[in-house]
Amino acid sequence: MTGNSASKSSPPIVSLAAVRMLLTRLLPSVSLYSAVLIASILPVKLIGAKDYVGPDNDDGMRLVEVRDFLSGQSWFDLTQYRLGVDGTLMHWSRLIDLPIAGLIKFFGLFLAAEQAEAVALAIWPVSLALPLMLAMAIAGRRIGGVPAMHVSLVMTALGVWTSNRFVPGAIDHHNVQIGLVAMMTAMLLDEEHQAWSYIVAASMAALAIAIGVETTPFVAAVCLVVALHWAWVGQAFQKAAKAFGLTLTLAVSILFFSTMPPRLYSTVTCDNFSLGFYGLTAIGGGMLSVVAVFASSASRIGRFVALGGIGITVAASAMVIAPQCLHNPLDDLDPMLVELWLNNISEARSMLDMIRNEPFGIGAFYAAGLLGIAVSAFRILYRDRVRIHAILLFLLVLCWAIGLMQVRGAPFANLIAILPLALLIVDIRRISNSDRENVAVAFCYIMLVLASVPAVWAVAGAFVELQRQTEEDKNEAKDEENKPSCISREALAPLNAMPVGMVAASSELGVPILRFTRQHVLTAPYHRNPRGMLTEMHIGLSEPKDAEAFLRGADVHVLAFCRDDYPTMQFAKLKPEGLYSQLAKGNVPSYLQPLPKAAGVGVQFFLFKPEN
Repeated sequence: MTGNSASKSSPPIVSLAAVRMLLTRLLPSVSLYSAVLIASILPVKLIGAKDYVGPDNDDGMRLVEVRDFLSGQSWFDLTQYRLGVDGTLMHWSRLIDLPIAGLIKFFGLFLAAEQAEAVALAIWPVSLALPLMLAMAIAGRRIGGVPAMHVSLVMTALGVWTSNRFVPGAIDHHNVQIGLVAMMTAMLLDEEHQAWSYIVAASMAALAIAIGVETTPFVAAVCLVVALHWAWVGQAFQKAAKAFGLTLTLAVSILFFSTMPPRLYSTVTCDNFSLGFYGLTAIGGGMLSVVAVFASSASRIGRFVALGGIGITVAASAMVIAPQCLHNPLDDLDPMLVELWLNNISEARSMLDMIRNEPFGIGAFYAAGLLGIAVSAFRILYRDRVRIHAILLFLLVLCWAIGLMQVRGAPFANLIAILPLALLIVDIRRISNSDRENVAVAFCYIMLVLASVPAVWAVAGAFVELQRQTEEDKNEAKDEENKPSCISREALAPLNAMPVGMVAASSELGVPILRFTRQHVLTAPYHRNPRGMLTEMHIGLSEPKDAEAFLRGADVHVLAFCRDDYPTMQFAKLKPEGLYSQLAKGNVPSYLQPLPKAAGVGVQFFLFKPEN
């Protein structure tokens, strides 16, 4: 009987051992964690969702751009012809449009057009969690073996689950950029200096530049890490440096000529992939590969001299090719746009703005990154895995510093901070397991795990903020939730019954109008359309008599007014005698003819009837 019982219970033991053995390997571990993550994201985020497109304006605009591409607009033509007075050349990349369009096209074989869009927009963002998890697993295993790999996977999964970048409908390019940053970081942590790691890193760097220039500082930092490592190590790093430089030059060249129309080959723009970014990247990568071939056997001083020559050449090239890009391109915006629009963009807020306006949200953006910086610096100070922590410290400081100026840099710092914190968690856990009666170590372990997760800081901040809220604040929040929509399909439906023409509306209404109707819009929140944005601002701020001239000059057919729209109400408060303020008070000028308004809809449409 005993023998039979043992034989019956042995298969589960064998299976458990096999599973544990399987989870020591990279791809099975990544597959399991990713499957669980995606399976948990989809139902939770989809249930109760009001729309299949993300709430960010960029998500809606990306869909508009993809629709135009599917309707026959050229691969090389990124003009949004329905935006602005004369159309707007967007600064985005077809490299993101292509896979989304492919998914929509594929599901369109079986589903209606809108259903195909919904399925494609649900699958694309969550599928990007897989390469991100792979990158963080590689990085974790390289710095701390299997235990660090699993801690890194868990922390990355928590970050993905609590982020809005990987939820269904989030089709802007920021999620792709996060994955590219993770992969570049993982490749730099290769202690064996394998050429393939640096080929992958260079390829990801070129792709990051081509997709969006927000990651250019990070790519520059990656290039600097590789160059300095070669100058310090020399011959042992020759193959890695040569592979990185040559791949970077080839990859960025392929991407430039495959995405840039020939008429723009010689054009330099500072807010997207153009000759400036291409030329400097290709020059730097090419020169690094050359010096790696011919100067690796030189003395360390000689290698640093060669590296200095590359730096001088790239800097001189920047002065010749793109001198206008040596400062922030947004500094050239009209002061009116900066004050009334740019300063109100949440992603462009500085840490000081956060402290003034959302002090209890600071921890979610900055705490984990700062903790990662402290841990990396401490490890270096005590000569513990210096190369790894020096790389992580450099990248962390860069991303955290960018986050101080614009909060959009903080997610990259939080991502990279996972690695030094995962390594520390593994080490403290090992100490805790060896001394289970030491309460202090166990407490430190628990607190470190909690402090390493930005979502914990977010929940804590939200809880404190909730406790501080007065009843009046809570009532205002409820009223805000119950306000009728101005941007839903139903709210904008009357525009589909009108002839196609120009609609003047707040920048927050621009993208929904483009998405749900065939109309043109004067403005949407994009700096490439300053003329349209300024015209709409002057319409709202000017006295009714002067506003008529702006409406006439922009050939406006319909004016859309939403009294609950934040920019509209800001304009109304700023200029009590302005058109938006007068409309909010019910004073409608004779040249605006109100159209019937459905119940439960927040937007009011007016036909523009110019007075002769």
